[in-house]
Amino acid sequence: MSDAAEQVIKQHVVWACGAGLVPVPIIDFVAVTAIQVDLIRQLCTLHGASYEEASGKMWIGALTGGALARIGASAIKAIPGIGSLIGGLSMSIASGASTWGVGQVVNKHLAAGGTLTDLNVEKAKRAYEAEYERGKEVAKEASKNKGSKDVFEKLDKLGELKAKGVITEAEFEAKKKDLLAEL
Repeated sequence: MSDAAEQVIKQHVVWACGAGLVPVPIIDFVAVTAIQVDLIRQLCTLHGASYEEASGKMWIGALTGGALARIGASAIKAIPGIGSLIGGLSMSIASGASTWGVGQVVNKHLAAGGTLTDLNVEKAKRAYEAEYERGKEVAKEASKNKGSKDVFEKLDKLGELKAKGVITEAEFEAKKKDLLAEL
């Protein structure tokens, strides 16, 4: 795997772990999906492959068909008190592992000359399951990063500024890159 692809995947795993800690059920799930869509977009750019958001979402749906388990971890957060802690930790690791799996499968497919339109679903699902298991360890390591919570908070605020039109897309991307370098 190229260093650039590895860096992109690891950055998205860190973001997904952070998004998995969002205390609001279902919002975390939506955030992780958005992170995975962005991951696929960036991998397509690295490989010079065409990208359409609908195709990216189709890949995520095909690979992560077991999303009900992630929703279950998200729903646990609704239990007062301990639910937020248990649900957040399990959702964080599951989100990071899933993002690792998506990134690995898509990257290998694109590196072999594939496109987003020629997915062999059964083969990709098998590869995703294996990478998801490996991704659990990667996610645990990513979530141990002590400075990551502060960086996630800054990224969240940065995203709000972009959404409100206070900063441009280019300014957002430049600052995001700086913040991720802190991880």
